[in-house]
Amino acid sequence: MKENELIKGIKTVLFIVLVVSLIRVFFVQAFNIPSGSMKPTLLVGDFILVNKLVYGDWSIGIPFTDMTFYRIKNRLVHPDRGDVIVFKYPENPQIDFIKRIIALPGDTVQVKDDIVYINGKPLPKKKDGIYSEHGEHVQIYIECTTRKYHNHQKYCYKTMEIYENEGKDFGPIKVPEGHYFVMGDNRDNSRDSRFWGFVPDDYIIGRAFIIYFSIDLQKPMIRFNRIGKIIQ
Repeated sequence: MKENELIKGIKTVLFIVLVVSLIRVFFVQAFNIPSGSMKPTLLVGDFILVNKLVYGDWSIGIPFTDMTFYRIKNRLVHPDRGDVIVFKYPENPQIDFIKRIIALPGDTVQVKDDIVYINGKPLPKKKDGIYSEHGEHVQIYIECTTRKYHNHQKYCYKTMEIYENEGKDFGPIKVPEGHYFVMGDNRDNSRDSRFWGFVPDDYIIGRAFIIYFSIDLQKPMIRFNRIGKIIQ
């Protein structure tokens, strides 16, 4: 009887590993947010899920780890302006980064005096309250772009500026084919394409789409109001 129970237990564990492996290969992968470069959209201590299927990026690796042995990329949907993506850091592909796509291949991008210009046109933005956490009080903005692969729809998201008109300028420069220009939503506290260049298409892992858990590491306490929040 005990031997039968052991065999059943082993079968159950193998089944769970198989299911998780299939999910990780074809659908989603979990990541956590270690820095504040994507505030106010994502906070330190947020745990997110990344949709790998949307960009046709499938990887084979060990479940519950970031170890990947083989990747298959079959593009079904094009990454678009405004997407929050996880990608391999170009200066060290062993590290995963998360930023927002600002400019697409072929776009001319410029950042000047905290204003982003795409193909010579500024992205409109307006003030939208104050971000406050742990004694930090920072101006929030709503910035809007145009989605190339979504019928040129307007798409808006939140950014913030710690220092007015003191962000790093960039360009103008044309984004090379097969590459993307990305920025953190925390514009004055993000090392992004303004510093280290463009993200190659092959380095994109997937699009971040939901926060499944969140904990404030300084208190510590669970942020229940962030669990289940869709990432925009």
